[in-house]
Amino acid sequence: MRSCWVLAAALCVLFLSGCSGAPFKISPETNSKPGVALRGIVHGGQQPISGASVYLYAAGTSGYGGKSVSELTAGTKDNNGNYYVTTDAGGNFTITGDYTCTDATAQVYIYAIGGNSGSGTNSVAGLMAALGSCSALASAGASFQPIWVNEVSTVATAYAIAGYATDSTDVSSSGTALAVTGVANAFATPQNLETLSTGVSLTITPGQNGTAPGTEINTLADIIAACINTNGSTASGMPCNTLFSNAKSSSGATPTDTASAAINIAHNPGANVMTLWELATANSPFQPILPSSPNDWTVGIEYIGCGLNSPEGLAVDAAGNVWVANYNGSTTTSALCEFSPLGVPASNTGFTGGGLDEPYGVAIDASGDVWATNWVGGASADGSLSEFASNGSPISMGPYGYTGGELSLPVAVAVDSDGNVWVANSNPNQITTLYDVSEFNSSGSNYADSPYSGAGLDNPLGIAVDTSNDIWTANGEDSISELSSSGSAISPSPSGDTGGGLSGGENGAYPVAIDASGDVWAASLAFGMTPTSLSKFSSSGTAISPSGGYTGGGLDDPGSISIDGVGHVWVGNTIGNVLSEFSSTGTALSPSTGFQSGALYAVPPNSGGMAIDGSGNIWFSNYYLEALTEAVGAAAPVVTPIVANLKSPYGAHAVNEP
Repeated sequence: MRSCWVLAAALCVLFLSGCSGAPFKISPETNSKPGVALRGIVHGGQQPISGASVYLYAAGTSGYGGKSVSELTAGTKDNNGNYYVTTDAGGNFTITGDYTCTDATAQVYIYAIGGNSGSGTNSVAGLMAALGSCSALASAGASFQPIWVNEVSTVATAYAIAGYATDSTDVSSSGTALAVTGVANAFATPQNLETLSTGVSLTITPGQNGTAPGTEINTLADIIAACINTNGSTASGMPCNTLFSNAKSSSGATPTDTASAAINIAHNPGANVMTLWELATANSPFQPILPSSPNDWTVGIEYIGCGLNSPEGLAVDAAGNVWVANYNGSTTTSALCEFSPLGVPASNTGFTGGGLDEPYGVAIDASGDVWATNWVGGASADGSLSEFASNGSPISMGPYGYTGGELSLPVAVAVDSDGNVWVANSNPNQITTLYDVSEFNSSGSNYADSPYSGAGLDNPLGIAVDTSNDIWTANGEDSISELSSSGSAISPSPSGDTGGGLSGGENGAYPVAIDASGDVWAASLAFGMTPTSLSKFSSSGTAISPSGGYTGGGLDDPGSISIDGVGHVWVGNTIGNVLSEFSSTGTALSPSTGFQSGALYAVPPNSGGMAIDGSGNIWFSNYYLEALTEAVGAAAPVVTPIVANLKSPYGAHAVNEP
């Protein structure tokens, strides 16, 4: 899945690692604070692990790929100079105030290594549990819940922090403000998968509106338990050998402990699926388990609420909140929904007004305002544009919101670095100007010379902005088009830029996205009429992908494209309802059937129906199920909102790591 999984977030994650490979000690920062007492128990399966070394770590801020930071200041010192405490015969451990958070906002987790769960000392038994921020620990004080460290907590933590973790002792990010937010959101995510005080997987999230894959989490926990509940032998045929041989890193490295193996599975959910599944049995400690081998080990959570009504486009803001447009509705019932990073809706009914009328596409500007295209609104019922503040209050006024620019069945919307809002009009029956692009300034006023046409524009269905503020569209007639920031045609007329495998049957190219190199990715949506493929073009519009495009990975009628922080291309498919993943060179990384486990289904035919957040989670709208799905830790974290990638300090790329 991802290459070097050390991406996005820097809140000082407190991590525990008690073997000779533990990270080097980093001196506390000047704003460090003494810790409060922590207590917990380390279990392997249903048995306590005695003699385990328990560490407290923080995610480093030295950059992606950097080491975790050891936080304990007393106890037993290992070969790297890091302190740990040891579990007693019942698996219990206590950390008094003998640790110092490098920062009050540091995100902390426990790492336990080694010990004996009843089958002999197991030096490769690694377990994790995410605790949250140091400030939260300090606020809770003695009332902080007991910490249950077991295979379930390990799996939940591994998936949640996969965007920053190379292995169990290398968790780091850049330390930027956006990275700090991303890490904080990631370390909160395990609470949607398990209960920290009991080590039990969840089927319903604490917010009561999310369906969690508890059975899949149990199965993954049993897979690593098969190794933990042994003496750790890695001889051929032994469970640890099977686990480590089939849970390798993206670079092919063999894990040295079970926690790292869990991280590797999160990074590569399509690898060796059946062999790993066979490690879980009816006698395994965590039940129920999956009765048959899944397609893959992707972990997904499905959310409802907010009156979701045929959700279409969505976008992620700087705080990690997800905004969703509900297509079905009217001027009185249409709404925008906002979900927190944990999937909790900000409102039971969503935000209304502002001229919303069958909203379709969503984009967020640099100020955090939310823009939505309205399929119907406007005096002539041809469409309009609505704007909302980050608190959900409508900014656009009147019954129609913003009109003008010959808006006609507007679908996709994007914001450039100057704050201008660009809209793709899809109406093939428009009389004045067939197939065009409208431009509005940050106050919602339409430019006098907008809409723009030419450049091969023909039923544009997807839209994106590059770092030069040039506008790219995916057209319904098998082409892409480029316009300058002033609306002048750059791509040739009347054909636009073609080739590279674009072949859309009855509907042509649909989604479009721009990667960190400025290359343009598009795909064809044919509703099963013809084979579909993924196409790549240079920033000058020259086809890079072969004449047949890139195929495989479960690709089938792609409706959405997103680029993650390491340049991997993610595609939501409308046929088969699966996710596909490709490398930056077009190699399929997902299995031939795509990723489809853990509530990953019903991906909508919408060029804006999928987005990646600053923690590496993939969000997409389930149009037919009226739900929102999160693929936990599946991708590499990205800077959000998208327009922030076009502005300082990121401005050199259209997509960046935080």
